[in-house]
Amino acid sequence: MALKIERIYTKPADMDGYRILVDRIWPRGISKEKAALDEWFKSIAPTKELRQWFGHDPEKYPEFKSRYEDELSNNPDCEKFVELIQDHLAQGNVILLYGAKDEEHNQAVVLKEYLEKNVLNN
Repeated sequence: MALKIERIYTKPADMDGYRILVDRIWPRGISKEKAALDEWFKSIAPTKELRQWFGHDPEKYPEFKSRYEDELSNNPDCEKFVELIQDHLAQGNVILLYGAKDEEHNQAVVLKEYLEKNVLNN
């Protein structure tokens, strides 16, 4: 079983797993049917303030990553999210979906690394 990330606009979509949108804002131009989500867990996304500060600027990514990891560590919904991930990984793949254009510098990349480092390898 694998933890994957995928841009929600990618075609063809990876349907082999439990699909969770990890953005706070619904992706523009994507219908609920087209998204084919199992869950939308918006409370795990970066805060509005952090998202706006970052503005998807690759030069700010290292600081964004650090700040977002701090948010995750202090997010009361993180424990519930981790349990959801663990439960579904026991049954199959889990796919974290995001809408950002930059596939290397976004919150799903940080979230996947955070989960792998702090949760899944324990």
